Amino acid sequence: MASHRKPRTRTPHPVATSRGVLGITTAALASVTLLSQSANATPADPSEGPGPGTGTSTGKPSLADVKDKVDALYRQAGSATQKYNSAKEKTDRQRERADRMLDQVAGRTAELNDARRVLGTYATAQYRTGGISPTATLLLTKDPQGFFQQTHLMDRMTGRQKEAVSEYQKRQQAASEKRTEAAGELSSLASSQKKLRSSKREIQSKLSEAREMLSELTAQEKARLAGIERKKRAEARQRAKERAERERREAAREERERREGGGSSGGEQGGGAGTPDASGSSYAAKAQKVIAFAKKQLGKPYVWGATGPNSYDCSGLTQDAWKAGGVSLPRTTWDQVKVGTKVAKSAMKPGDLIFFYDDVSHVGIYVGDGQMIHAPKPGAKIRYESVDYMPFHSAVRPA
Repeated sequence: MASHRKPRTRTPHPVATSRGVLGITTAALASVTLLSQSANATPADPSEGPGPGTGTSTGKPSLADVKDKVDALYRQAGSATQKYNSAKEKTDRQRERADRMLDQVAGRTAELNDARRVLGTYATAQYRTGGISPTATLLLTKDPQGFFQQTHLMDRMTGRQKEAVSEYQKRQQAASEKRTEAAGELSSLASSQKKLRSSKREIQSKLSEAREMLSELTAQEKARLAGIERKKRAEARQRAKERAERERREAAREERERREGGGSSGGEQGGGAGTPDASGSSYAAKAQKVIAFAKKQLGKPYVWGATGPNSYDCSGLTQDAWKAGGVSLPRTTWDQVKVGTKVAKSAMKPGDLIFFYDDVSHVGIYVGDGQMIHAPKPGAKIRYESVDYMPFHSAVRPA
């Protein structure tokens, strides 16, 4: 390969010393030893975390980086799903308004055509009598009395003609205004549809990127990732169990205090103490229907933008569940979080809605004992989950 290079004068070097040869040999042996140790290393336990040094010299991200990135992409897709839901809801409303306006335009056009036909009738009659003057008609007629009756009729028709012209102009203006209004609504609809397509592309892009990153993992890495996820869920369940126990103790203490307070008070105060219970019973009855509905959906797949009955996204599930309880919720998590009464995490009751993440992009239904039912994410099914599995944002009691 180097035969084309220009020959150059080489400076003679002394022969390598035994010490230099020994140094080279030692380095080579050390390299072989390290390679041998790497090849014979025991595979990591799938249940253990990835650790900080799982990246490779080829630039491949560590398992921890992959997990963080995939989780972030799913959260971003969840937020984009709420944008999609909002745009779709707006688009559906605008489409209904546009359809109504187009029907109204058709009605105004029909009225305008009716007015035009009336004018045409008068115009035809005027054309037929316009060739001979009233005086000539009187001179030639054999029935003067009939002529005067006809002239009187024509005078009346002229008045009606004026009304017809006025009615035509009014219908024409109404039809024009309605067409302009419909055109504006159709333009707004087109803008909303554009946003809808943009949100859809954003969701698909995030999910595709997440799937691509997961597909590049080896079987061992996927097993380790699954182990990390199981460990995380187990820790969340333990925290939920501890929370549920604290809540039971707190509820028992409050019940004792209520009974002790009720026993020492008069009948009037005792009646007042019963009012919250009645309200609580009313909410409990609704919540029971909500939870019963949610339980029937367990095992159905999460599909972004879906509102049932075969699949749901998170807010689609909560909307349908509370509909079963007799309460109409808005479509998105961003609007559902504004409905009803905000409650502390420690004061949640079964049926309450629980929202997660700073951007309020996920929601579940609290079922008690630190557990909720929710539609988690693409590729997962509706399931029970600890309320401590994700970063808590707020809780709401819809009714």
